[in-house]
Amino acid sequence: MSVRGIGQLLAEHPFFAGLDDDVLALLVGCATNAHYSAGDALFRGGTPADQFFVIRSGRVAIELVAPGRHPLVVETADAGEVVGWSWLVAPYQWFGDGKAVEETSVIALDGACLRGKCEADPNVGFQLLTRVTHVMYDRLQATRVRLLDLYGTPRAVSD
Repeated sequence: MSVRGIGQLLAEHPFFAGLDDDVLALLVGCATNAHYSAGDALFRGGTPADQFFVIRSGRVAIELVAPGRHPLVVETADAGEVVGWSWLVAPYQWFGDGKAVEETSVIALDGACLRGKCEADPNVGFQLLTRVTHVMYDRLQATRVRLLDLYGTPRAVSD
């Protein structure tokens, strides 16, 4: 079994597919490996959104928490996906919680470091923004479908 570095792991991850080697090299400087046990929090709503997570293995639940209620899972993300676009959008705070559902390994990218790379090189910023926007769009569509399933009431279709 060969050991792969963070650069190779990012290059093999679907989110980063097609990025130039020089852009990947910049991102590696912001990255570390991390591991979470089932039930561990990756992030909590209302706290600084200072990381971006590339899921290598496992599953992460994105939850909304309201006082006096059980957490509501609004999305789950598996290996090959990313979690945590709030590092890119001011005021850089998490809107919900992210929790490992099972043993989960991620590459954690420092949000401030990423923003610095984006500001220093607009090409890097554009490439990351394009990819993050796609993730945001997909998650919004999935949430829309879930809300329609939960709250939509069937009505008669007239000819």
